[in-house]
Amino acid sequence: MKQRLTTLLLTLCLALSLSGCGSSVRKSISDDSGGNAAQNQTAAETTEAATTEAAKSSVTIEENTVLFDQDGLVVTAKDLTDDPIMGWGIEVLLENSTDKNLTVQCGSLIVNDYMITDLFSADVAAGKKSNDTIWLSSAGLEAAGIDTISDIALTFLALDSDSFTTLFETDEIELKTSAYGTVEQPAMDDGKELVNENGVRIVGKYVDENSFWGAGVLLYIENSSGKNVVVQCDNMSINGFMVTPYFSSTVNDGRMALDTITILSSDLENNGITSVDDIELTFQILDPDTFQTIFETGPVEFSTK
Repeated sequence: MKQRLTTLLLTLCLALSLSGCGSSVRKSISDDSGGNAAQNQTAAETTEAATTEAAKSSVTIEENTVLFDQDGLVVTAKDLTDDPIMGWGIEVLLENSTDKNLTVQCGSLIVNDYMITDLFSADVAAGKKSNDTIWLSSAGLEAAGIDTISDIALTFLALDSDSFTTLFETDEIELKTSAYGTVEQPAMDDGKELVNENGVRIVGKYVDENSFWGAGVLLYIENSSGKNVVVQCDNMSINGFMVTPYFSSTVNDGRMALDTITILSSDLENNGITSVDDIELTFQILDPDTFQTIFETGPVEFSTK
């Protein structure tokens, strides 16, 4: 029950954040040529169509595909659904033949090689079955320019519902749609390259000065390092004032991600920041299993002017 409440709260937060996007003001991050790409644009002007093409594509998956059968837990993909409110989702059947109450979650969700946020946490009592849906973030699909879902890769976590200890995590599972092999997914890497080191590439795309929480810096991240990584940042200043960034992005090897550094509105107000112009920060690249630092950048500077 607690997990379903958490999922509901996450869904409501997502809906609220999306509802505020219409009045957002985006400032492009200046490119290396020094050209003035920082002209203000409203989100409505940059949305391109205001409606995600993903919601129009009638792709399907093979019904009743067993995703995994491990240690008494079976998860089967029944269908790919397109809900008018929630967007795309994978309908799944969970069967628990163990003597433990289980909680099943996604460890990672990847669509067309992009890391995508999921809304999924299902409780299955010992010896019972449950129907549920893995919801794919509509905002994430749109940001990645995913018009048609070609393939989905997932990992699952099985947890003891009573102690919340992890029992096992699956390997990556591939789920191909009817559009597999027909989609060439673009890299959404327009912007200023901030980091290109040890197989990790980070591009600054734009700053949203009126996001749901305060201000957001959208990044494109590409990982060809040979291992999964977590990207975080620290020592961030805006217009010379130190601020606290909220950011942690897991990017699997060979995958891409679009993720946002969030700065709370209270932090901006306390420092009298009304326009995000000059930014400086450092990036840390971490091992997701040990959280040991793989490498850390020096100060990275960029501007919206």
